[in-house]
Amino acid sequence: MDISIIVKQNFKKTDMEMIFIRKAQEQLLFNAVKNAANEETAKIVVFGRDYSHSEDNPTWVKNTMQRLETHFDPDAILTIRRNCQCGYAMDEKLKLLKDLINSSNSIEEFANQDLAKANGLSFKDGELYLQFSFCPCPMLAEVDKLESNSWCQCTTGYSKVLFEKAFSCKVEVELLKSIKMGDENCVMKIIPLELDWEKL
Repeated sequence: MDISIIVKQNFKKTDMEMIFIRKAQEQLLFNAVKNAANEETAKIVVFGRDYSHSEDNPTWVKNTMQRLETHFDPDAILTIRRNCQCGYAMDEKLKLLKDLINSSNSIEEFANQDLAKANGLSFKDGELYLQFSFCPCPMLAEVDKLESNSWCQCTTGYSKVLFEKAFSCKVEVELLKSIKMGDENCVMKIIPLELDWEKL
């Protein structure tokens, strides 16, 4: 099963679906900021000082990230945005990774399988990478370009959770490229810490 195809097919959302996705993103961000600071700061970051709910999605994404960057340093922003990951199709993707793990004897063999490559995985110079040729985030569908990669850090949070479940160890994720930042592809480096392949 090619999960990237499933995600791409489901990328276009109806207006009603986008309303629910927006509300979910507002709530995730609100809770993450509240946990990092307080409820008042969360309200300002998510809704602005006038607590407006009238911004369209592209405007809201850009303005919210500007407000977030005004209130927090880069490390805090990374933590906050990683805590905003949506968990979309996580079970399907985890099953795919588990199947790939079960049919390989090393992380290199894992990433070099045809199915792994079809889903954006690659292994080069001893490092594991995950790449997308399209932006999988529905909130960014109408965003032409982002001024920073703050919004995109939710996908590093998603990938961190996904690969930690798959590899049964701590995993670091670095965002190297972002389509919405002007790059041709979205690329992340997946860094398993103390991975023991024989125990998987």
